[in-house]
Amino acid sequence: MIDISFSSASPKSKFDVLIIPVFADKELGEQAQIYVGEHNGYIQNYLEDQTKFTGKSGQVFILVAPQETLHKRYILVGLGKEEALKALDLETVGGKLSVALSSCEAHSALLDVRGLEPYVGGHISVGLKLARYSFKKYKTDSESKAKKDLKLKIISDNATEAKDIFAPLEASSEGISFARDLVNEPPNMLYPESYAKIIKDELKPLGVKITILDEKKMLKMGMGGIMAVGMASARQPRMVIMEWKGDDKSTDKPLGFVGKGVTFDTGGISMKPPAGMDMMKMDMGGSAAVVGVMKSLALRKAKVNVVSVVGLAENMPDGTAYRPGDIITSYAGKTVEILNTDAEGRLVLMDALTYIQQEFDPQLVIDLATLTGAIMVALGHEYSGTYANTDTLWTQLEKASDESGDKLWRMPLDDVYKKEMDSTIADLKNLGGKYAGSCTAAGFLEKFIDKDRPWAHLDIAGTAYINSAKPTIPKGGTGAGVRVLDTFVRENYG
Repeated sequence: MIDISFSSASPKSKFDVLIIPVFADKELGEQAQIYVGEHNGYIQNYLEDQTKFTGKSGQVFILVAPQETLHKRYILVGLGKEEALKALDLETVGGKLSVALSSCEAHSALLDVRGLEPYVGGHISVGLKLARYSFKKYKTDSESKAKKDLKLKIISDNATEAKDIFAPLEASSEGISFARDLVNEPPNMLYPESYAKIIKDELKPLGVKITILDEKKMLKMGMGGIMAVGMASARQPRMVIMEWKGDDKSTDKPLGFVGKGVTFDTGGISMKPPAGMDMMKMDMGGSAAVVGVMKSLALRKAKVNVVSVVGLAENMPDGTAYRPGDIITSYAGKTVEILNTDAEGRLVLMDALTYIQQEFDPQLVIDLATLTGAIMVALGHEYSGTYANTDTLWTQLEKASDESGDKLWRMPLDDVYKKEMDSTIADLKNLGGKYAGSCTAAGFLEKFIDKDRPWAHLDIAGTAYINSAKPTIPKGGTGAGVRVLDTFVRENYG
């Protein structure tokens, strides 16, 4: 746990660590001069006598403080050139500070950013908070499982403004952490029924209305896609509807978000190879992002109305499993020829997309899914492939991407990809040709979007989970999609 507070006055209490910002070429701000001049120029002498630490953005160096000081250690942290400070760079600084504070086993730290803009402390803090995330729920030894609490005090010229800047970032970070938890959960613990309960238990107390459709209800409604995917599992599918009504006076239609929640994907009858199959617990990353953003909106009490739908299913092989060659009927009434049972996410999404449009008529729909390996071939782990049917929606998402650091890259929606998904014996087939797999999958989904409704599809297969940690993202579930959607909502709707 990390407790972050803001103040305009210097505290008189002791801290384990004093964090001192340093600019490029060892340049010190006016406030830092107060500290570095203490104790016979201890810090200043260090800076002058060494060449390794220069104040480059993200550099950190730990010094043991003189015995007579209030603090046990100093951490010098580089911010780069003062005139070139950027919010996302500051969050990276915060991530690297997190490592340094952990190595010091610090329980309290003071960061003085007086003389700098209020956003500096806020973004360093959220970077530190995101970096300190860990998933140790199933560790049994007390040392590994123990949570090391940290109290961070930020001293700013305008503490109120700094706190106001930090508040929505903190709400977003809570949503990201929740999404990471969901992705990191093992599939024997997170399955459709338990997942639906977790969503209800977490979001309902925050004011989010929760409706859960079980397998009996969905069968009766004719949801042939999600039910086909989950029919062979002992853990039957669920669909969870989440409604956040943050603006009772608004007559605007709600925003609509949809997430793929395949809690474990064996590939079904078209079974995946054993190597790496354990990773398929993350095939619900799209739903985790949607759930995470709903938590973020509720925590910051966003003045906007949003409805989200997640389709939850477990894709297993069994005597009752759907097969290549089957023809199923979607909730929209379209028939789909099954060519590969491992192209299951689009079948879950087609029913969820139809449901949200028919029941809520949202002003726009954005869906997120760990949909294709093909998008990883194209974009690796850096960008989420994004398909948008209007330039306006893409422009808004691109701006939110730049601001949030949740990277999106626009991919082509072309009629040729939609045409490739036509079947000779049914309305559609669930698999295209050998190439452009992410594009044809998007083309399939577009068949279930009402004409003239703004829609975007985010293929987050490469970004929802990483095996190599980044400064603000530990190994494992990343929470990809939460922040870009939260930023998109905040910047355009409230």
